[in-house]
Amino acid sequence: MAFEYAPAPESRAIVDIAPSYGLFIDGEFTEAADGKVFKTVSPSTEEVLAEVARAGAEDVDRAVRAARKAFEKWSALPGSERAKYLFRIARIVQERSRELAVLETLDNGKPIRETRDADLPLVAAHFFYYAGWADKLGHAGFGPDPKPLGVAGQVIPWNFPLLMLAWKIAPALATGNTVVLKPAETTPLSALFFADVCRQAGLPKGVVNILPGYGDAGAALVAHPDVNKVAFTGSTAVGKEIARTVAGTRKKLTLELGGKGANIVFDDAPIDQAVEGIVGGIFFNQGQVCCAGSRLLVQESIQDELLDSLKRRLSTLRLGDPLDKNTDIGAINSAEQLARITALAEQGEAEGAERWSPACELPSSGYWFAPTLFTNVTQAHTIARDEIFGPVLSVLTFRTPDEAVAKANNTQYGLSAGIWTEKGSRILAVANKLRAGVVWSNTFNKFDPTSPFGGYKESGFGREGGRHGLEAYLDV
Repeated sequence: MAFEYAPAPESRAIVDIAPSYGLFIDGEFTEAADGKVFKTVSPSTEEVLAEVARAGAEDVDRAVRAARKAFEKWSALPGSERAKYLFRIARIVQERSRELAVLETLDNGKPIRETRDADLPLVAAHFFYYAGWADKLGHAGFGPDPKPLGVAGQVIPWNFPLLMLAWKIAPALATGNTVVLKPAETTPLSALFFADVCRQAGLPKGVVNILPGYGDAGAALVAHPDVNKVAFTGSTAVGKEIARTVAGTRKKLTLELGGKGANIVFDDAPIDQAVEGIVGGIFFNQGQVCCAGSRLLVQESIQDELLDSLKRRLSTLRLGDPLDKNTDIGAINSAEQLARITALAEQGEAEGAERWSPACELPSSGYWFAPTLFTNVTQAHTIARDEIFGPVLSVLTFRTPDEAVAKANNTQYGLSAGIWTEKGSRILAVANKLRAGVVWSNTFNKFDPTSPFGGYKESGFGREGGRHGLEAYLDV
């Protein structure tokens, strides 16, 4: 008889959430020009956490002007001086990581053990890493004296609110640019908390500006004539619209868009290790990950053994209160996203795929979806083609390495892939044929600030992270 896990909730008292927040422009919190506000809701309880000012076109213009004014002095600082601010931000993030982890879990719905053990350490690591580059840009391979571009307009998604902020802001500041960032409307709180971190670090006014708001604010930021660089992480549809807006201008653009990652398991793979990688690849952050391994490609001869092991493992996952340290599966970020996941799962059943979920009691309030896998899936199924962005795994089979590669590449996306085998030669041979920006071998969803990340095809272009991540913010 297995022992039950006792509740182990993290206290939410560690973080003080104000009843209302303003826009962060030129070092100060301020109301929106038109006075509009919106509410941010906790996905696990549907509780209103705070009221937040909603940015409009006038606020975007004000923030861009503040960033342009700050750019003159910020870009003129020696790299070693800019590095001091980045190091300071990194240390403050570390010191306040418990607060930030709880805040992110409340606002986003992901389990506390993910925000605490994955998101926050990586946030600090990115600022530390790019602080180290700030005085070495002449040695980065982009010419002896690369120059910053100016004002960077950055639009980030709701699935990793603080981590995506770090991916965008850290290289921008290290290279001497100033920033106007728009967080997602469902997860603005950690970005506003970061604005306070910037003030605590003594960052000069106007260097970082935070504009919570809806799509109209993001569109105004992308289209603003005094923005020199646009960075976007989000859906492919919005990415295409941004590309159309920027076309014909001199703005530099990087897009990190959707994905339908293939996780390929060969017959010589270590089954238990592969199962852990499969679970982490698709059920981490409730599958709300652009590089999720949402297509499992299993060699036919081990399909039954692998699926039996995978189902046993899924039956041990704990779904519930994201603030409980034992929770594996948290809440879906919003009612809108839950409706999309539900509709696509129902379509998978209607098209003939076989659906399975472990016995799972869903909480009565909040947005929840049980971990789900589909078998008898073909490449023609919608669930094998469309990005679901939820805890849903589609299982396909293959017989030969060439068939695995063909099926893995049979997608409009090209962001990530995984290979599971004991043969190093097979890893190299298959990885070289996969049209994916990141290929993991015998692991999945491993990130490091020194490693570049980005996609092919409709997964976008440009790279974030590593030395490569500097290029998008430099005039080279």
